[in-house]
Amino acid sequence: MIARSTIGRTARGFATLLLAAAVAVSTSVNAFAQGVPVVRDAEIEALVRDYARPIFKAAGLANDGIDIVLVNDQSFNAFVTGRRLFINTGALVTAETPNEIIGVIAHEAGHIAGGHQQKLRDQLDRAKTMAIIATLLGAGAIVAGATTNSRGLAGAGMGVAAGGGEMAQRSILAYQRGEEITADRSAITYLNATGQSGMGMLKTFGRFQSALSLSGTQLDPYRISHPMPQERIANLEVLVKASPYVNQVDPPALQQRHDMMRIKIAAYMQGQAAVSRLMRKNPTSLASRYGDAQQTYLYGNPAAALAKTAALIKEQPKNPYFQELRGDILMKVNKPKDAADAYAKAVSLDPARSGLLLVSLGQALMAVGTPDSLKRAVTQLNNGIGRDKENAEAYRYLAQAYGELGEIPAADLATAEGHFYSADYKDAKIFAMRAQQKLKRGEPGWLRAQDIINYTPSNKLK
Repeated sequence: MIARSTIGRTARGFATLLLAAAVAVSTSVNAFAQGVPVVRDAEIEALVRDYARPIFKAAGLANDGIDIVLVNDQSFNAFVTGRRLFINTGALVTAETPNEIIGVIAHEAGHIAGGHQQKLRDQLDRAKTMAIIATLLGAGAIVAGATTNSRGLAGAGMGVAAGGGEMAQRSILAYQRGEEITADRSAITYLNATGQSGMGMLKTFGRFQSALSLSGTQLDPYRISHPMPQERIANLEVLVKASPYVNQVDPPALQQRHDMMRIKIAAYMQGQAAVSRLMRKNPTSLASRYGDAQQTYLYGNPAAALAKTAALIKEQPKNPYFQELRGDILMKVNKPKDAADAYAKAVSLDPARSGLLLVSLGQALMAVGTPDSLKRAVTQLNNGIGRDKENAEAYRYLAQAYGELGEIPAADLATAEGHFYSADYKDAKIFAMRAQQKLKRGEPGWLRAQDIINYTPSNKLK
């Protein structure tokens, strides 16, 4: 993780550390169903994947199927769990340049490539053993003190137990700080390999240092899981400034996409005041006009929003996300047929082949409501799920479309899938059994229903 974290000073603090770390490295529930407020957006996901792709290749992770998950949280943070890299929207909207986020991704790639999660498991096992031994030694001393009526010896026993927990706790934290330094250095290696600057990383750590100074918080450097920001800056500054790419800046087109992403997040998650602050810097930029069109759609007149979106499309006719916005506005004013045309255009222009745009197209076709459009909706929803199989909401729309067509077994199976990818395994099994009763034994749908019925959560992310 990039962000700092602190833990308590007591034995309970040590137990909490063990529990939190164990959850982080061995959770079995689908990431989209852990209570994490996940954000789905085709445009933002495509941009972040574009940031990550060369970094993952440099780290030797290009073929490892790493998912990037956006989290609706305003803090500047990112973390890794299993084969998933989580990035807070707060980090995306705070970072002024792509390079800052690319540095964050490079750091997290260092954790994945270094196998730090498995190593942390091993370290936790050693720490637990250390704490248990210390507790047993302390208990032995307490028993000896009681049998000999020696209060001093009993007191020493308590000290052994407490000291063992403290030693184990410090051992874990020291190990984690070492991992963070290693991931920072790996990040610089990946940035150099891709011809990018490490200045974004320095800016990020500078931001952490400023926040710490302004808070007035005094931290014990031995009781935190990450090095102090000032220490990280000192460790990295020499490497960053020695790089031949230290002064490399982000391409203008990439910076423009980044600015558009920031203003989109602000519009949908932070409100009009946040959008106005971002627009103030360059009110005539494409990003500002994009934000204005989105604000008008969310809070203003749909006709005006359509006119502003049309101007954006005229300027960038091959931008799929302007067509997506047009579709959203048309759905809002109950023109699903026109919205479907806009979404279809977005799908045809989308180089990232996002399943989300296909799901939007399917929803619009469902809203048209004719038998033909419902059949087309089923096709598009299935296409979207084919690209994004864990989209629980898409299965719910698919179940509705099948239901309206009278295809009840398929509707039940789609409902089961929706519950399954929401980690509601009880209801998933109920609907899978309902579907199976009406499906032919051995056919693909029947077999998938059986898979859901037989499913037992494992200790690995799926």
